[in-house]
Amino acid sequence: MRKTALTLAVLLALAACSSTPDPGPRFDDEAQSDTLTCLKHQPAGPGPRYTDTAQRRTDETLAVLRYYTAHGRKSYCDGQGPSDTDRSWARLYVDLGADRANVAALLG
Repeated sequence: MRKTALTLAVLLALAACSSTPDPGPRFDDEAQSDTLTCLKHQPAGPGPRYTDTAQRRTDETLAVLRYYTAHGRKSYCDGQGPSDTDRSWARLYVDLGADRANVAALLG
């Protein structure tokens, strides 16, 4: 009985130490607003939640596609050009099969 309890304690400790890899940040689609007049910069690039097909979720991917289809031709609100992070999201948009013309200005 004591050996079983010890084995169970070790297994529980190992399970507590193992964790799911961080899927990365979520894309900020600015509440899916259709009335955006300009783009805001993304704070972080796409992580495995968008780039790893095993972790990719349709609802999260569709948010990226919907955002750039509706707003990808707009300029940034701060008047600056796209950052490397912004370009990585635009590349993801194209990699997902969307029309490059919608983000061509972001990609350069």
